[in-house]
Amino acid sequence: MVDAGASELIDELAAGVRAGDRTALGRAITVVESTRPEDRRTAAALLERLLPHAGGAHRVGVTGVPGVGKSTLIETLGTMLTGRGRRVAVLAVDPTSPRTGGSILGDKTRMARLAADGGAFIRPSPSAGAPGGVTAATRQAIAVVEAAGYDVVLVETVGVGQSETVVHAMVDSFVLLAPTDGGDDLQMIKRGVLELADVVAVTKADGAGERPARLAAAEIRRALELMEPAHPDWSPPVAAVSGLAGTGVDELWGRIVEHQEMLKASGELTRKRAGQELAWMNELLGRRLLERFEADPGLARRRAELTAAVLAGEITAIAAVDDLLSASE
Repeated sequence: MVDAGASELIDELAAGVRAGDRTALGRAITVVESTRPEDRRTAAALLERLLPHAGGAHRVGVTGVPGVGKSTLIETLGTMLTGRGRRVAVLAVDPTSPRTGGSILGDKTRMARLAADGGAFIRPSPSAGAPGGVTAATRQAIAVVEAAGYDVVLVETVGVGQSETVVHAMVDSFVLLAPTDGGDDLQMIKRGVLELADVVAVTKADGAGERPARLAAAEIRRALELMEPAHPDWSPPVAAVSGLAGTGVDELWGRIVEHQEMLKASGELTRKRAGQELAWMNELLGRRLLERFEADPGLARRRAELTAAVLAGEITAIAAVDDLLSASE
């Protein structure tokens, strides 16, 4: 249950989001991103109001090694799409420093042209150390922008990391941006990430970089031929693009659209979305159980004691977990 003040806020934000008010949209995402217990109930109630209006967007994840040109390409792609009457939301996740906890939150600066576009909405959020380069609330933020009428949602991740499956599990199409240089730089693309890619784009294919980009694209195609495709009806296409010059971007979007059309025709999109909801449920369940566990003062003390014991080598991690679970019964 939420109090009267929170109920009034929920009504205000839900109406504002549905009306496409950008201020209300920003405030709503702030609420669903909040980790404060008092905001969590408000966020849950707000999402209940908005979820019936969500789900209609094409969700696209964009990832790649740092410096590959994600922001440049996304800005060019987003501007092209708004020019065609599409409404584009960009959920750009900035890396959070593990030492200071701070993040740059500079995507609106890097995408100044798109940020000024009335058909686009850019939301930079700190990753806060979340796996896969996405915030813990990215799934909820997708639902909020969809309820606001944005029909293309681009999730820009921090970069190629150990858990890009997190991104893959919340989008329809997963786009991997690859560097132009080939050779050692291509080795930076982990095989597991390449296997997840639905579309691959080699960036910076302009000027002197055009030929190296096309050579890199050919190399990636050969690598993909050695891998079993994730879907029997789809072989990931590889395009050479330039976000700066705009070349190949229309072709890239065409491949992304073809991928979603294939998913719809095969019924895979419905199954994929259902699986994403289940993954979301399990993720939330695990997080909430841990929070409830840590909220118990006695268990929190026992956990601190066992943590010290594990660090000192006095007890194994398995024994420590068993001890904690027994104490919680």
